[in-house]
Amino acid sequence: MASSSKFQFILQLLCVSSLLFIEVSPVKCGSECNRRCSNTSHRNNCLLFCNKCCNKCLCVPPGTYGNKECCPCYNNWKTKEGGPKCP
Repeated sequence: MASSSKFQFILQLLCVSSLLFIEVSPVKCGSECNRRCSNTSHRNNCLLFCNKCCNKCLCVPPGTYGNKECCPCYNNWKTKEGGPKCP
């Protein structure tokens, strides 16, 4: 297995194993989005869009940045301009 293939496999494994922690009910979106937006200087916008995304997708990626591949809906929801909708 090539080095990049091993990395992809490990990343997918981490995403699958962490799904128990990132799938949320709409009631828990507030606390998950507080975690997700804790390191940004644009906290109000981050919280607004994170909560919209969480309520639609019922998922918030782990960490405060990146890892969107763990939540396909969250990752694939785009703005009219084609940019990412979810922080």
